[in-house]
Amino acid sequence: MKEGPDIALVASLIGDPARANILTALMSGKALTVSELAGEAGITLQTASSHLKKLDDVQLVQQRKQGRHRYFALAGEDIAELLETLMGFAARRGLLRTRTGPGNEDLRKARICYDHLAGELGVMLFDGSKARGYICETGDEVELTSKGSSFFAGLGIDGERLSAPRRPVCKCCLDWSERRMHMAGQLGAAVLDHLFHCRWASREENSRVISFTQAGERNFRGMFG
Repeated sequence: MKEGPDIALVASLIGDPARANILTALMSGKALTVSELAGEAGITLQTASSHLKKLDDVQLVQQRKQGRHRYFALAGEDIAELLETLMGFAARRGLLRTRTGPGNEDLRKARICYDHLAGELGVMLFDGSKARGYICETGDEVELTSKGSSFFAGLGIDGERLSAPRRPVCKCCLDWSERRMHMAGQLGAAVLDHLFHCRWASREENSRVISFTQAGERNFRGMFG
């Protein structure tokens, strides 16, 4: 018997189309009810509950109860990164699902990935920060520089905002549509919160799309473009 991580189990759980739709819906960072996830996956409530139990058993999702409802969310940022990487792998090999409407281009431009910015503008944030010396990349490690600390502090993002235990301050995540790295970790989440706070951008309802105002996008591109 072979020993080590059971990637076959994880792959089988993610590989089911209904469970894949559930997990993708949770990449929005929102906690959703069983009913909402059943609608996203196009399945019955009973079937959705069964799928969620399997995902919960291996800690791909986590749940909490509030009143009469149970809410589900991804178990952590690393799950979102795994899904984003798989989506990129599928896109590079032409394994795409056909979707109608303008949402696809909007998703490619700016979307939420768990709690940070992804898409074209997410990659711009990472590349621009690196080019300006706000972060430095050494192999797989990404660090916030003293210059970066001063810059982001000027935006109202100070060291206390970036002090959560057991989560990197800076981290890169492979973007499925741009096929380059975007900014994750505590800094990525803090920057996205800042964009919302300044009303430069907002989340579209029932979607992963992040819409920038004209002024917000102009300011963002001025900082990182």
